[in-house]
Amino acid sequence: MTETVPDVQQVMNEYWSVRSGPYDDYQQRADRRDDDLAAWREVYAAALGESPLDVLDVGTGSGYVACVLADLGHRVTGVDLAEGMLERARAHADRMASPPAFLLGDAVAPPFPAASFDAVVNRYVAWTLREPDTALANWMTLLRPGGTLAVVDSNWFADGLHVGASDAFLRSYDEHVRQALPLAEAASIEPVAERVRAAGFVDVEVVELIRLHELDQQYGVAPDHEVQLQYLIRGTRP
Repeated sequence: MTETVPDVQQVMNEYWSVRSGPYDDYQQRADRRDDDLAAWREVYAAALGESPLDVLDVGTGSGYVACVLADLGHRVTGVDLAEGMLERARAHADRMASPPAFLLGDAVAPPFPAASFDAVVNRYVAWTLREPDTALANWMTLLRPGGTLAVVDSNWFADGLHVGASDAFLRSYDEHVRQALPLAEAASIEPVAERVRAAGFVDVEVVELIRLHELDQQYGVAPDHEVQLQYLIRGTRP
């Protein structure tokens, strides 16, 4: 299956397909794996509650969040446009008793009927999202009334997208791509929350993920990254 997407998206898809191995390996680091899983289970249990839900993970990457949610008992579908990431995600799913389904799909325009899900989630997608307002409108449509949006991200590039970046990152996230990403250089998490509110979500809250911050301080972060406080932005479809 081939998705028709803008050129800037195709560039990002290729970058993350190439990065899928190192990215996923870092997510699975043995020295902090158990602590990470416990922390993320706590984040999503609090965000979504205990009852099993139909959940869509947009920009699922290597499927980390989707697998956490499936382990919590949710019925999970993950979509991504980076084939390399999906290969990793499906390899994790093959080892699970009740795995997520992983499909090729655009986070901005996921290919599902309206009102298909009780929750739409994503992690580390907002900063690299083209057309965030279009995406939020589509996510709203995919949710059933009373459904939950749960977005996790941070202001990773408040000093500029290219400051301290690797050569590989600079080649892919060039000036043309940078100009297409409205949230990439946000100085705080508030612009993300503002767009969630503007999209019509209610009861929007921003939660500091203190435990994740502590783990990053304890174990360190990936090369070319700095320890940053992460946030959960949660909202409800009216």
